Amino acid sequence: MKKAYVFLIVTLALVIAIASWAVAASFTRALEPVGELRAQVSTQVAALLHPTPTLLPDPVTIVHEVRSLARLETMQYSVEKVITAETGQGPFGFLFGDRLLLVAHGTVIAGVDLDKLGLDDVQIDQQGQVTVSLPKAEIFLTAIDNEQTYVYDREVGLLRKGDVQLESAARLAAERAMEQSAIEDGILEKAQANAESFLYRLLRDLGFSDVRFIVSPD
Repeated sequence: MKKAYVFLIVTLALVIAIASWAVAASFTRALEPVGELRAQVSTQVAALLHPTPTLLPDPVTIVHEVRSLARLETMQYSVEKVITAETGQGPFGFLFGDRLLLVAHGTVIAGVDLDKLGLDDVQIDQQGQVTVSLPKAEIFLTAIDNEQTYVYDREVGLLRKGDVQLESAARLAAERAMEQSAIEDGILEKAQANAESFLYRLLRDLGFSDVRFIVSPD
């Protein structure tokens, strides 16, 4: 009888201990969302009381950063032109004429001259938007590739020598024709767009996400 009594007391003690542990565990789990909420609130309050400063360069810094790029070459065309140059043609061209056919290869490079950018060309409003007044894109270089340019054909009259200046004149005409072809194909517009894209990435790295470009008047 005494052993049964002791066994009953031990069993009740175990039941009470298990029940107490279950209640404590449930209470702890119930308080976990409250703890997470308190942590989030504390973080937000700390962010309000001690905000992380945003450092944005002033327009002077921007201008110096941009002007350091100087002539920003943003578009290059490779062009081929066939030029006919002639002199002394007419009824007696076979006697006194000079005619040549030049196949010219060359390069046209366009971009924006950032050295023309002034302090007044960069404005920052109260919302942090940057407005940049960019110079118009221009042709920086038109050059013939002498290694790939050649005289395809030449006809000289029977009573004259070839004009030594004729090929030079043809080359100059080829450069002008290459440049004009590139302009007609939109090289300046593409160079302007590429310059804006490049500078947008630069200003974004400086901390500005809202950037607007306008083209300076002549």
